[in-house]
Amino acid sequence: MTANAAQAPDCGLLVRSLYIRGNRGHIETARLNLTGPTALDLLLSRRSGSAKAMTGPGPSKEQLDDILRASARVPDHGKLFPWRFIVFEGDGLQRFAGILVDVLTLEGVTPPSQIDEWRNRILAVPVVVGVVSSARELIKIPVWEQELSAGAVCQNMLIASHGLGFVANWLTEWYSYHPIVKQKIGLTPGERMAGFIYIGTARDELQERPRPEMSKIVTRF
Repeated sequence: MTANAAQAPDCGLLVRSLYIRGNRGHIETARLNLTGPTALDLLLSRRSGSAKAMTGPGPSKEQLDDILRASARVPDHGKLFPWRFIVFEGDGLQRFAGILVDVLTLEGVTPPSQIDEWRNRILAVPVVVGVVSSARELIKIPVWEQELSAGAVCQNMLIASHGLGFVANWLTEWYSYHPIVKQKIGLTPGERMAGFIYIGTARDELQERPRPEMSKIVTRF
């Protein structure tokens, strides 16, 4: 764990303390919209960490469970849950990297070092979570709103990961759209990748990037 992670509050403990669970694990009582002195600070300082500069350690199983649970608490018109998660870690990461290598080889990508770069990028991180958009058509909830909900899931995942002291990177890349990759990792017809969230530890200190000037993007009607 990085120094940041070691000093971070146990957000997972806070999340788990919100719930009183019944015998079946259903939430019976929850305190909602808890305020915290550091919540806005986290949002105002949030910075993605490049997957290319990421290493271990990553979240424990319990921490990852909390990250996924936090990710699922998003606006969702119609309570459709139009998204799902695919977790790649351990042997799963090895198989995922193998799929990418096979596809790149099949398509004749050269030089071989480019194939190695993709393999190594996948294997360098502790965990990757694929967020699948499972929007349903021909219902009263617009597809666009369902897809926006999947995007909110990805953002929540970044924030939850950063809140636990890790870094995360939301990427799509070519393999989000490649039909063979999508089929190999279990997507069904009509499903799309909202993104792959890489979670781990930054090798180097994060640097701030340019941000918009609020006066240029805010109007008051």
